[in-house]
Amino acid sequence: APNTVTATFDAGRALAAATANTVVATFEDGRKVTIGELNSFLAAMPPNMQQAARRDRRAFVQQFALMNRLSEMAEKAKLDQQSPTREALAFNRMYLLMNAQIHETLTTINVAPAEVQSFYDENKQRFTQVKVKALYIAYSANASAGGANQPKRLTDAEAQAKIASLRAAIAAGGDFVKLVKENSEDQTSAAKDGDFGTLRSTDKLPDAIRTAIFALKAGEVSEPVKQPNGFYLFRAEEVGVQPYAEVQETILNELKQGHFKQWMEEVGRGLNLKIENEAFFTEAGAAPGK
Repeated sequence: APNTVTATFDAGRALAAATANTVVATFEDGRKVTIGELNSFLAAMPPNMQQAARRDRRAFVQQFALMNRLSEMAEKAKLDQQSPTREALAFNRMYLLMNAQIHETLTTINVAPAEVQSFYDENKQRFTQVKVKALYIAYSANASAGGANQPKRLTDAEAQAKIASLRAAIAAGGDFVKLVKENSEDQTSAAKDGDFGTLRSTDKLPDAIRTAIFALKAGEVSEPVKQPNGFYLFRAEEVGVQPYAEVQETILNELKQGHFKQWMEEVGRGLNLKIENEAFFTEAGAAPGK
């Protein structure tokens, strides 16, 4: 039994020249432990245990030997055939095999380039992008008269009236950028003539902003859009579609997930599960001893 280990693994030395067959330690019964075996075992460990093992490799090798010894003792005592160990082993085996099959299926799904291109061509509206400028008027529940160094804080109603007035001025031919510089309280965009960036339909945006922006044509200005602390006006500078190269990987992954979902549904349908005891699904029927 491997109750001792002769370690040849130097925890502080780089093993750049080592191979998977390099022997790291020898159990008492003469069995050799290689770098390949230890790396395989390490890869199956939980992340926190992996980190600890990498920090102290010598302790990891010792632990590996101890686990081998204790598991052999358990098998000799036939603990693997007794409850609850027997059931836990069966569950873990089923769970690991299930995940292995899922991983195998996911990694072997092939999506033809033509399918990706076709999806892009048929769903270009999903990849719309709009370069926008914004004008922002803030409001506060605790409006104030302001001070020498602080502007007046508007109420909800006052801010709404102001943004509506600015929208009317723009509609009458007013210079959007000029009005941004004079009125916008979004300092970041105001410093860039109102530039708010290029927004994509896949971006996480508040619903009201998304609806307003993606309804615009180039050059159009939105109606005021209310948000929790203020009102926005958006002007679409450019409206286009993300290039295929930018979204190709996203589409590929989505199609893979779609194929995987379809495969899972087919597996589920193939179960042909027939319920024989409906009472099991009631509280009384599922009680212990029933």
